[in-house]
Amino acid sequence: MARPFIICHMVTSLDGKITGGFLEKNEYSYIIETYYQIHKKYDADGFICGRITMEGSFPQPPVQATEYDGPAIDREDFIAEKAAFYAVAIDPHGKLWWDDPAISDSDEGYDGAHIIEVLTEQVSDAFLEHLRLKGVSYIFAGKDKLDLELAVQKLKGLFGIDKLLLEGGGIVNGSFLEAGLIDEISLLVVPATETSEQAIALFQTNKYTSTNARSAAFQLKAAEKLDNGGLWLTYRKN
Repeated sequence: MARPFIICHMVTSLDGKITGGFLEKNEYSYIIETYYQIHKKYDADGFICGRITMEGSFPQPPVQATEYDGPAIDREDFIAEKAAFYAVAIDPHGKLWWDDPAISDSDEGYDGAHIIEVLTEQVSDAFLEHLRLKGVSYIFAGKDKLDLELAVQKLKGLFGIDKLLLEGGGIVNGSFLEAGLIDEISLLVVPATETSEQAIALFQTNKYTSTNARSAAFQLKAAEKLDNGGLWLTYRKN
């Protein structure tokens, strides 16, 4: 079935880390700003991130009411609205308690994106009722383990998403890679290493997919030198 064209768009250190102190250094702020400019320039229909990345990037309210005494809610996809741009959250266990149906952010490349939650059927009725009341859309992609291929097919079929930016974290990136769902990689490389043991790699061990891992090969499409020693590298899947 049809699915969006998926571009993994990330900032990395020279040793392939996507978190760490190197991101906070003033001399590399230009590269980080360029990342956000390219995000907008791609003119995608949405971006997709894992729960931890969403929590770190966009403020979350306290957990809402967890009790629910209404009728059982069918595990059917819920389309709250159709929008021009979407923020897709990989949240298999239902832990993102949004206050609003759209992202509120100072960066116009993210602000106003309508939120779509990607869930498994194991989430609680209380959580589904919360999303409905807040006007947040959601789709199901698996009973107890996410099927990412099914998820992206639904994103295209139900919401018309043709181009999607995959923006972390490392486990979600790795899951998409192992599922064979990355068509292009866009890397802004900071000329610094990150040796922290806690730093996350660009592609981490798979945690979400329900398919067997697949290898992937990419061909360099373009390389552009940035100020302060950075590089913008783009790769297309062979």
